[in-house]
Amino acid sequence: MTQQAVKKPMKASTGPVGANASIGSRIFDILNYVIITAVAFTTILPFIYIIGASFASEYELTVRPMFIIPQDITFDAYEYIFSSNKLIQAFGNSVFITVCGTLINLAFTVTFAYPLSKKFLRGRNFLLNMVIFSMFFSGGMIPGYILVSNWLGLKNSYWSVILPGAISAYNLMIVKNFFQSIPQELEESALIDGCNDLQTLIKIVLPLSLPVLATFGLFYAVGHWNSYFGAMIYLTNARDKWPLQVILREIIIMSSTSAGDMSLMDPNFVEPPEQSIKMAVIMVSTVPILCVYPFLQKYFVKGVMTGALKG
Repeated sequence: MTQQAVKKPMKASTGPVGANASIGSRIFDILNYVIITAVAFTTILPFIYIIGASFASEYELTVRPMFIIPQDITFDAYEYIFSSNKLIQAFGNSVFITVCGTLINLAFTVTFAYPLSKKFLRGRNFLLNMVIFSMFFSGGMIPGYILVSNWLGLKNSYWSVILPGAISAYNLMIVKNFFQSIPQELEESALIDGCNDLQTLIKIVLPLSLPVLATFGLFYAVGHWNSYFGAMIYLTNARDKWPLQVILREIIIMSSTSAGDMSLMDPNFVEPPEQSIKMAVIMVSTVPILCVYPFLQKYFVKGVMTGALKG
């Protein structure tokens, strides 16, 4: 006679332990909701204040340290900003740099991450170590300037702000892990059907990688849109190629020194407060890229977590 353990269905606990666990779970959920609500409130409130302050008058900004809706709504700050005839051109430059830079970032990241995801690649460990090394050490600003200006000859061109930093080592590693999580059977079946490595990447891997591509595409785009330091260094003699961020920075400086370009304004125009101009500049620079978030937000968790946890 063989001895076998007989499994009996477990009954739900109705004693004090089960009751205590249920209460503790409810308390934990309530605390989570309270903490998340508080964090969300503290995150959104400053942005709401910036919106209100950009429409406020100088007197209201002086006497009211904190408010959401201004008492006297004025558009003087936005009129001051949009009075510059270079703003539209700068906006077009930012769009061009953001779109081209993001496409280059994704192309370089994908074509580098895909070979690194293959364990049979010769020299894979060396390349991975070099990528990891670049995450901790860099050449610095002066060697980078010499490389871009003297050796590559890209100064005063769009490529000087697009090509440097074309690959983010951190993003590369996550995309690599995402590629490793794709079942190898799919790629093997494509190879049996006659596809080469490039065709397998385009027809099989990329369609399955839309979440991670959308996520890091947005990360790259936000980085390009908010970047201004590279343009200040490399586009010194090409003011017609300045992005929006540099023009807005110049507007803030001119407003603080009362040396703004008033050629397109009314002679009796009263200069708005410096603080209001700063708030309006934040809104002008934030709203365009903020409009992209709702379309790609659904890919964030799936794209980042899958690439970070698997592989």
